[in-house]
Amino acid sequence: MWKYVLKRTAYILIALIVIITATFFLMRLAPGNPFAGEQQTMTPAILEQLNRKYGLDDPWYVQYWNYLVNVFRFDFGESMKYRGRSTNDMIAESFPVSLALGGQSLLIAIGLGVLLGVISAMYHNKAGDYISTIIAVLGISIPSFILAGLLQYFLGLKLGLFPISGWKSYMHTILPSIALGLGYMGNIAKMTRSSLLEQNTSEYVKLAKAKGLRKWGVVFKHSLRNALLPVVTYLGPLTAGIVTGSFVVENIFAIPGLGRHFVLSIGNRDYTVIMGTTVFYSILLLFAVLIVDILYVLIDPRIQLEGADS
Repeated sequence: MWKYVLKRTAYILIALIVIITATFFLMRLAPGNPFAGEQQTMTPAILEQLNRKYGLDDPWYVQYWNYLVNVFRFDFGESMKYRGRSTNDMIAESFPVSLALGGQSLLIAIGLGVLLGVISAMYHNKAGDYISTIIAVLGISIPSFILAGLLQYFLGLKLGLFPISGWKSYMHTILPSIALGLGYMGNIAKMTRSSLLEQNTSEYVKLAKAKGLRKWGVVFKHSLRNALLPVVTYLGPLTAGIVTGSFVVENIFAIPGLGRHFVLSIGNRDYTVIMGTTVFYSILLLFAVLIVDILYVLIDPRIQLEGADS
């Protein structure tokens, strides 16, 4: 296990260097500059001083090397738009909000998805199956930003059950979490249903039924654990989808999360914030994939980690 973790950590570092390199050069190739909107009110001397402060007048290879070294020190630099604020401070301030939103969305997606999948499989070709399938298909079909608007209009404005924007109390978290989690709930429900139907025809399930176990006892004691393996595999893409989806949802609900900072930084050409948030999210997602692989073995010890014994 430890050999595998160390080997995968080395791969993560290589992937991170590739991501940093790609992000750095894409930012430099993009048209415009961070001070484009202020050039009319700036003297050439002030503009030259700002370029020197942020190292924009250095050769590209010097800028790249300095940024690479700073990233591995976990120093993402100072924001070029909000001067006096470091990217690290902005991440520390806004990421807990995004983490809370993402965590609640994951609970909704996994909890409701597994529940619907189990109901659909246990009532195969019956009313419970049809209703669960319809809910899952609707969740997959409606994009999160459309669902966010519908939730704001009907549950927020019309019925007044929830606030439609902001992040001040637990009630403010419900609508954005639902908007972000329901789409992935549908995918998990479909995977759980298909996997559980396959497990229900296996020999060990037939043996458990022959011993007198009731069908729900067989599900929760035997077949569900194996049926959840595809769901665990999906946790990596699910985490990536939740993270990238939060960018849009946070803007719709005016949530002061890291995704909102990222979207605003693109419009502001704030290079340090764009690159800092991209690298930060990349680190999270790369390690999320590693954790998923380890969970795979914990759920089913029969699975061997590739490269663990090499």
